[in-house]
Amino acid sequence: MEINKVKLIYFSPTGTTRKVLENVAKGIAGTLVEHIDLTLPCHTRQAITPSPQELVILGAPVYGGRLPVDAINRFRRVRAGKTLAVVVVVYGNREFDDALLELRDLAVELGFLPVAGGAFIGEHSFASPDAPIANGRPDSVDLQKATAFGARIGERVASLQSPVTLTALEIPGKFPYEGGPRNMAVSPITKKDICTLCGTCASVCPTAAISVNDSVATAVKACIRCCACIKSCPTGARRWEDDTMKIITAWLTENCRTRKEPQLFGVEA
Repeated sequence: MEINKVKLIYFSPTGTTRKVLENVAKGIAGTLVEHIDLTLPCHTRQAITPSPQELVILGAPVYGGRLPVDAINRFRRVRAGKTLAVVVVVYGNREFDDALLELRDLAVELGFLPVAGGAFIGEHSFASPDAPIANGRPDSVDLQKATAFGARIGERVASLQSPVTLTALEIPGKFPYEGGPRNMAVSPITKKDICTLCGTCASVCPTAAISVNDSVATAVKACIRCCACIKSCPTGARRWEDDTMKIITAWLTENCRTRKEPQLFGVEA
């Protein structure tokens, strides 16, 4: 089969998922690449209708072993007509659990034909210099693997005679899906003494939970704990002070030290 464009459709609050998808696309030679970033609320209103001549790479982070609910809701704006797809999740070196299976099933529901899937590692949302949890990932080794994955996808797609010859993509996981983020009404706080009211935190929040006027206010129930505000704050004013979050972060730091490697499905090793 010939494809005329690779379309990246993703939810990526801290940029790690986007980076992995870009490098997968880099490995698929000779095609145009288009980004559809569904991370911010203002980017989610348009209908998205990929054509059968495109290859779509769908990407999302893993939160508690599942897809973020906001990512699912935004992906549901996509309506594909037997378009080939690659499904990619990025997790913080704990486990991806049922998230990749969930994304494959969602892709099928939206009209895609999944041809390959991958679970990559990215710096955990809760990571910091003092709490290293896959810090700096995806690193150069991860990105090389992503590009090689893309090359193998390109070869597989080129060898397909038609979509009807595609076999079902096997992904590990359980259904009904298990896990998911904890139900916690918490959010990062802002240290007023070092906050410059620059508005960066509000500009990167995927749920528009943050507003900046004479001070920074956070709608706690809308926070999904992606930590985009913390990682992007130029002065380090956004941070966690919640005791439960500190306990969770300490557990992850202690128990998720061993480096994990990307797992790939649907392509020859």
